[in-house]
Amino acid sequence: MNHQEASMTTDAQFQQHFDDKIAADISIEAKDWMPDAYRRNLIRQIGQHAHSEVVGMLPEANWLTRAPSLRRKAVLLAKVQDEAGHGLYLYSAAETLGCTRQDIYQKMLAGQMKYSSIFNYPTLNWADIGVIGWLVDGAAIVNQVALCRASYGPYARAMVKICKEESFHQRQGYEAVMVMAQGSEAQKAMLQDAINRFWWPALMMFGPSDSDSPHSAQSMAWKIKRHSNDELRQKFIDNTVPQLDALGMTAPDADLAWDGASGHYRFGEIDWAELNEVIQGRGQCNHERLQAKRKAWDEGSWVRDGAMAHASKRAANAA
Repeated sequence: MNHQEASMTTDAQFQQHFDDKIAADISIEAKDWMPDAYRRNLIRQIGQHAHSEVVGMLPEANWLTRAPSLRRKAVLLAKVQDEAGHGLYLYSAAETLGCTRQDIYQKMLAGQMKYSSIFNYPTLNWADIGVIGWLVDGAAIVNQVALCRASYGPYARAMVKICKEESFHQRQGYEAVMVMAQGSEAQKAMLQDAINRFWWPALMMFGPSDSDSPHSAQSMAWKIKRHSNDELRQKFIDNTVPQLDALGMTAPDADLAWDGASGHYRFGEIDWAELNEVIQGRGQCNHERLQAKRKAWDEGSWVRDGAMAHASKRAANAA
């Protein structure tokens, strides 16, 4: 057996071992052998997830100075701080795959890596902040709870802590909208307007329909994802419509109705053309969001330089 044949045999054995671990629900760890395509898929997914956390800070931080009470301000500040931490956990998980956070972050700034489409919509009033906590973080929880069982260990473990904090975000959001739903007619109208604007984008967060998703089937085969886009979207709708009813609010969907035969809510067709426009960088706030992150990166260079100099000095002293 020549060297090439031996190498092919070894690769086949590694692949079989990897496949056996996936089939047995045994976590893949950073030092384990994994197919290049699996590694690339994870870097793409975890990177996009991390970017979504840090970009998602922007529409809410915009309202920190305009919160209606000190309590609301403190809660929102805690939430924005959590999102920064989530980004840190996820960038750290991505680095275990051999990339650097600087590299994937720069790709995001250059428009070469995506983040969640939902953050390219503006927050026009205070009701939007409550609706983001309730609907957007509610959708995130549905998607992310399943990721606690992702086949890649560092990603799954990061998601356990993230999901605990996201559940707080969802609860504070629902509490905020509940107060508005019980308030004045003007507050109720503001809340309904926010729901009307964020309902469909929240449903788009789960990605394209299963038949059009370029990554979903393979991610499920590798058990990075445990449920398809459409399954997760349906679960979110089934969870959320009773909450809408309890608030006395409605969804902007004339086709939304309970289907007793299936045990699920039927809903209308999503405007996939709108989702594609946002993903392609032509949403309402794509340019604004990236410009804000680029500005923060440039203006924060002195902090990074100082931190690196301090780390180098400590390393030299330790040597």
